[in-house]
Amino acid sequence: MISAEENELLTRVGRGTPMGNLFRQFWIPACLSSELVSDGDPMRLMLLGEKLVAFRDSAGRVGILDHLCPHRCVSLFFGRNEQGGIRCIYHGWKFDVDGNCLDQPNVPDKKRYPAGTKAKAYKVTERGGIVFLYMGAREVPPPLPDIEATMVDTKDVGIALTQRDCNWLQALEGDIDTSHSGFLHGGNIDVDRLDLNDPLSYTIINKSPEINVTETEYGTMYSAQRDADEGNEHHRFASFIFPFWVTYPSDVVTNNVSANAWVPIDDEHTMIFNIDVYRGTGKDTAMRYADGSLVPGLARPVEYLPRTTDWMGRWRPKGNAANDYLMDRDMQRSGESYSGIIGIPLQDQAIQESMGSIVDRTMEHLAASDRMVMLTRRALLKAAIDYRDNGKLPRIVDEPHLCRDARGGDIIVQKGTDWLDAYEDAMTNAVGPLHSMKAAE
Repeated sequence: MISAEENELLTRVGRGTPMGNLFRQFWIPACLSSELVSDGDPMRLMLLGEKLVAFRDSAGRVGILDHLCPHRCVSLFFGRNEQGGIRCIYHGWKFDVDGNCLDQPNVPDKKRYPAGTKAKAYKVTERGGIVFLYMGAREVPPPLPDIEATMVDTKDVGIALTQRDCNWLQALEGDIDTSHSGFLHGGNIDVDRLDLNDPLSYTIINKSPEINVTETEYGTMYSAQRDADEGNEHHRFASFIFPFWVTYPSDVVTNNVSANAWVPIDDEHTMIFNIDVYRGTGKDTAMRYADGSLVPGLARPVEYLPRTTDWMGRWRPKGNAANDYLMDRDMQRSGESYSGIIGIPLQDQAIQESMGSIVDRTMEHLAASDRMVMLTRRALLKAAIDYRDNGKLPRIVDEPHLCRDARGGDIIVQKGTDWLDAYEDAMTNAVGPLHSMKAAE
């Protein structure tokens, strides 16, 4: 259990809060590159509680500015994106992607009133189909982290965004809570029909794994350890990377290149950037029984409500609290679906949002299965307090290579093998963009 004060520190992300100030020292995924078109419509964007406007200029450069024009505080969302900048429609002041004022057409005496009033603009870069934003004070931002899933050619990666109506941390904690999979997602699965060549089967057979955890140079890491076939055991790995990344298990660890970024829109809303190279290849990732038939109730892509232009108008699932996440009680009763909610993302969304906008963690009663959650909370609290009190940041801010070997995934090893040794051995045979680069070196 954590205190109310600690919960407040962990969950609040606005400017001036300890966690918000920490987050602003990292590059933050802002939107998909494809969401912004040269000289296209400006887009409302909210990150860490700040209202912003994003646009791509005539030369293809992305600008992300405070949405208020510095002249009379009119929203630049209504501006004209034209000829290398965004022009406020109130008095025609125009700003480039760096916030420089290019024109003040309503001011007759430019010598007396020089065009020196800058709009508040943040530093922006793009990689792997994602626009990243730096909201900190450094003149030269830190390097982007070497998160492998973001370093893949965009044609080879699947990226899905989804908004959740809850605090970022309770959403992220679902990603590092491994024992829920055998219930929420797999409670209806017929164990006798499983394909034991699929390591994921062991998460269904044994619903109470031993949780191994450790702190790392980039954050935290766990293995969920279970007995496998005779003489072997199964490990399911995932890593938390500061400040809000998780490399999750969706394949064997040697092949798995995937990551989720749990980006706070504000204190009570989160945008998930789900990046998965395996899904980007178009291969079928659905879980199947040994006879090849689909395990029911798990696989369904997220369906979205029509996009709007308001602050919360992007990537909203059709299944939501207003319609009980499209829950089917008949499917739940029949056993076709354990939860009655179809699709893993929507199942997770229902659970995380059901806790409330910001869960009161003083009411929890944690158990051994929650060791990764507890360790990650402690790491986040320590990082936020260290930065608040001493200006000290996690090493990964300036040493992006530290997370190069952070992966999720499954392996089968001989019983009694140390879990960290098993992971290290698996990573020596890993394939993926960073490991291809290492081999070339």
